[in-house]
Amino acid sequence: MFSDFEVIETLNMIEKENLDIRTITMGISLNDCADPDPKKAQQKIYDKITRYAKDLVKTGNDIQREFGIPIINKRVSVTPISLVAASSDTDNYVDFAIALDKAAKEIGVDFIGGFSALVHKGFTKGDRILVDSISEALTVTDKVCSSVNIGSTRAGINMDAVKQMGQIVKDLAYRTKDNDCLGCAKLVVFCNAVEDNPFMAGAFLGTGEPECVINVGVSGPGVVKSALEKVKGADFETVAETVKKTAFKITRMGQMVAKEASKRLNVPFGIVDLSLAPTPIVGDSVAHILEEMGLESCGTHGTTAALALLNDAVKKGGVFATSSVGGLSGAFIPVSEDAGMIDAVNAGSLSLEKLEAMTCVCSVGLDMIVIPGDTSASTISAIIADEAAIGMVNHKTTAVRVIPAIGKKEGEVLEFGGLLGHGPIMKVSPFSSEKFIERGGRIPAPLQSLKN
Repeated sequence: MFSDFEVIETLNMIEKENLDIRTITMGISLNDCADPDPKKAQQKIYDKITRYAKDLVKTGNDIQREFGIPIINKRVSVTPISLVAASSDTDNYVDFAIALDKAAKEIGVDFIGGFSALVHKGFTKGDRILVDSISEALTVTDKVCSSVNIGSTRAGINMDAVKQMGQIVKDLAYRTKDNDCLGCAKLVVFCNAVEDNPFMAGAFLGTGEPECVINVGVSGPGVVKSALEKVKGADFETVAETVKKTAFKITRMGQMVAKEASKRLNVPFGIVDLSLAPTPIVGDSVAHILEEMGLESCGTHGTTAALALLNDAVKKGGVFATSSVGGLSGAFIPVSEDAGMIDAVNAGSLSLEKLEAMTCVCSVGLDMIVIPGDTSASTISAIIADEAAIGMVNHKTTAVRVIPAIGKKEGEVLEFGGLLGHGPIMKVSPFSSEKFIERGGRIPAPLQSLKN
């Protein structure tokens, strides 16, 4: 039970500090939808998603109205389509993406994730077809999100896949250039992808997950910043303790919403992802939390240390609030979705290289970063390889979601709108990585993989 004080405190966080549930995501297994006839498989996929998730949006809206807690997104994640479609006699999976998109529109969710492949140790036939279909699939659909896992601590990095993903990102940017290259915002390249991530664009339902499950992603950068404003000048132990206590409160709210949604939908509760996910709204920025710790501008020296403290304290506080912590959990640093990050880029304090260093200690990786449209595919592949190496060696999830702004150069801006915000186009090294990427093959797994 919540005390009167806790209820008032929570309402204050919602009304004044932008606290919200960022997403309720229903994971749906599509393993039983496989069929040699691709049309039959696609119909099975549509039927199962619309059957299981028909009340997802209504339930989220009902909980929001009854509890007064904003629930920003309702989403669905599914079994990687490369696995489901592999039995079908077809050499193109675009129609599978169209079936997902049709189902997502029918049930009214914001996005559906799972047009995905796991190729960290090599390609199956289904993986190759799916990866070859990504550019067209994300161009002709509105709500479908795609992800490809190209590396892991246990397997190393599939550099052939890294090379191809750089080409796909560039091709997708060209295909959607008249829509602000938006297709690239729906594609994530992972190392050590997790099976229960509720956040897009990387969500999919892993093979170890149940038939259907509810996962919730919470958010609250504004709440954490407000808490730190009350301990100005205090030492770092006090800062860490303040963040932990705040993360506990945020996560407990997420746990309550997750269990309520699980009960009403009669679907098992999976995890709470307690990531601090920013938005372009003023007062909802991870960068501003770091600056509240004493940095003049996010990206200056000390930023990585501040982010490490924040990420660790968020996880420690969240674990006390729920035993079902999962997903990514920590602090996201997407540039276009964070007003403070955008300001830091414009001020010259935050560079692509510094963001890469920050990804060593945060939840994910290089996220929603806009780069010049003439950036080569091999350079994009090299960016992916660097980020995958950080994840592989540090036994953590890393990801790359970059958007080449076709026809635009460093210093210009790409507008997305909504939660995706707008992105200042960042400088990319002019020196070539082409010969490095052309080598192909696989970067072997590090010694950390031998932990058994």
